[in-house]
Amino acid sequence: MLSNKRFGLVLLAVVFGAGFVLGNLVQPSSVLSAQSSGTVYEMRTYTSGPGKLSDLQARFRDHTVGLFERHGMKNIGYWVPTDAPQSENTLIYVLEYPSRDAARASWDAFRADPDWVEARAESERNGRLAINVESVFMTATDYSPIK
Repeated sequence: MLSNKRFGLVLLAVVFGAGFVLGNLVQPSSVLSAQSSGTVYEMRTYTSGPGKLSDLQARFRDHTVGLFERHGMKNIGYWVPTDAPQSENTLIYVLEYPSRDAARASWDAFRADPDWVEARAESERNGRLAINVESVFMTATDYSPIK
């Protein structure tokens, strides 16, 4: 039989463990609502294949930027790193959306847009332009000049 002190410690460990597990499985409603509503930004980093960065930039300049706007994505900015080797193969950009749900819907519509399908196929006649794409969704802090 467990002593009262041992029983209390075991009970405390079980309650703490259950709380930890449940806390990681169930998110508070404020976290869930922040994910689906409110302005969000997406930073995307594209790594191009060797010698393909200028072709990738041309596709963005001539097609992608306008198609993003058509589908409710606000273009915030586009950058290339200043230092090699990333300056030779990396494009970074930030988009703004009214919400995470709006971002999902905009990307779905963009990917299905016949103008995008055609522009992508045409630009990749000689092979894929982007060999890696990373995406990070962000919200502005309360001290950010972007609010």
